[in-house]
Amino acid sequence: MSIDRAEVARIAELARLHIPEDQVERLASQLSQVLDFAATIQQLDLEGCEPTVFAPADAPLRQDQPDGRRLTPEQALAAAPEGEHGFFLVPPIVENVNP
Repeated sequence: MSIDRAEVARIAELARLHIPEDQVERLASQLSQVLDFAATIQQLDLEGCEPTVFAPADAPLRQDQPDGRRLTPEQALAAAPEGEHGFFLVPPIVENVNP
């Protein structure tokens, strides 16, 4: 499956990423390779294969050890594209709720 420059631009827009123009072609090629690899994996015959377990069910859980670092609301909002009255502003996900 091939990804073209327009699709890279659209993905970057949706992810709010700035992709330098001189890297768009390389990124399109890399994304195409990832999709080709995924398509190859989908062709594997896995009939009779059990799902892989990455960790034993009885493995001990890591202790949660907070290190004391945290952002203030002002610091968090300073990195946001948009904010208002202490909240993040995000574009609407569903524009027409009532069909």
